[in-house]
Amino acid sequence: MNPVRVRFAPSPTGPLHIGGLRTALYNYLLARKTGGVFVLRIEDTDQKRYVEGAEAYIMEALEWCGISPDESPQKGGNYGPYRQSERREVYAEYVKKLLDNGSAYYAFDTEAELNDRREAEKAAGNHNFRYDASTRMSMRNSLSLPKAETKALLAEGTQQVIRFRIDSGNTVSFKDNVRENVSFQTEELGDQVLMKADGLPTYHLANIVDDHLMEITHVIRGEEWLPSTALHVLLYRAFGWEDTMPAFAHLPLLLNPNGKGKLSKRDGAKFGFPVFPLVWHDEAKGETAAGFREDGYLPQALVNFLAFLGWNPGTEQEIFSLSELVTAFDLERINKSGARFDIEKGKWYNQQYLIATSDEDLAPMVAAQFAAAGHEISPAKATKIAGLLKERVQLLPDFFEKGRFFVEPVTDYDEKTIRKKWKPDNRATFDQLADLLATHEDWTAAAIKSAVVAFMDANGLGFGAVLPILRVALSGSVQGPDAFEMLEAVGREETVARLRSGYDAFDAIKAGA
Repeated sequence: MNPVRVRFAPSPTGPLHIGGLRTALYNYLLARKTGGVFVLRIEDTDQKRYVEGAEAYIMEALEWCGISPDESPQKGGNYGPYRQSERREVYAEYVKKLLDNGSAYYAFDTEAELNDRREAEKAAGNHNFRYDASTRMSMRNSLSLPKAETKALLAEGTQQVIRFRIDSGNTVSFKDNVRENVSFQTEELGDQVLMKADGLPTYHLANIVDDHLMEITHVIRGEEWLPSTALHVLLYRAFGWEDTMPAFAHLPLLLNPNGKGKLSKRDGAKFGFPVFPLVWHDEAKGETAAGFREDGYLPQALVNFLAFLGWNPGTEQEIFSLSELVTAFDLERINKSGARFDIEKGKWYNQQYLIATSDEDLAPMVAAQFAAAGHEISPAKATKIAGLLKERVQLLPDFFEKGRFFVEPVTDYDEKTIRKKWKPDNRATFDQLADLLATHEDWTAAAIKSAVVAFMDANGLGFGAVLPILRVALSGSVQGPDAFEMLEAVGREETVARLRSGYDAFDAIKAGA
């Protein structure tokens, strides 16, 4: 049995959609599960839609997620080139084989002639004109024209395309690892263009030739390609390659959060979440699309989240490392129905990975968030903040949003708590607490707690009277991590300064109540 070889074959026409990343992931998992090879092939034959920087974006996204290809334009391999634009001569050779065996033909119809025919068909009530077995003999092609005229047109260099000849009245059946047995009638297909006027192949020809020459054993792709698979099966037959045809697996759609329709860039903008792995800057349109990386997701969490959008292990386990996904992955457990894109579940995954990451490993990421907001903090402080907040955040930017009080003075206070808990008559007592802390040398959470508890006992105060005041003065809110850990992280001088300014603010709030 041939070793498993799978390929991810995106077109560099823009950023890599999250659905494409899932396709790459499933290909990668099958390759690693079987000890096979994961190939990245760039399908750039549509030069009109080619976008500068898209290929580099695709590579960076895959590397960030840890699903690096074994063979690619960058890494090379024994089956290259891995860009279709660099394989023009290969396609010319193979399309000639189809011309020679009668499976393909030249079509000389100009765009204007095709448009005229479409309009004429519309006027006659046919709004679905198709170039196929029922119409080809009324068009200008090497099947309908005398051989001498065809030969003359070719000698003159007349612009033409090469179409695949599909005869009507046949059924094309194939097995799909997700959809099981699938059939199409040839009347549904039409005589697809295989080679464009610019000499570059269409996806259909290039994909079949490349998959064959690169010895691809499994084609895992989105279900939007399912209708085209009948054409691809016919191409394999026309080349005489049916015995080496790869196994097919067409993945279910990623649906928008409402479960009604394919997940799109517009859905991301509408619901406020990214649909691309990395941020994308569209220079032509002057637009920027959000990315999971820049929004604060860990790549491991995104991979785990994506794996479950269309597949499940058949167990209750939800958290899988990449190596665990490799072990558990099975094409037979891919779902047929579309997967609703639940971004809240994605955030949950990210939170679980943040919690499971050590404080020391999180520290550089936390420091980067504070630096982005204009605050340089030490590795020790970043480690402390990571430990205090990681169970309270979902995304990396939340560390600063929920922890800005560690580095910035408080300007907004929880007035509801102040009106309920602050008693101006106790101002002198709380001033004494501030004085005590100002001279307290052992500034660790445990030592601070001991000192404050002793002060409360001496003054007949309970935690309910003191801790809310400390919390609001320090951070503006009663929410947050352990109060004494917060005091330690903020530092003695800053803590005392915030207590004193806080008391003044509390008096003002109470006076205006």
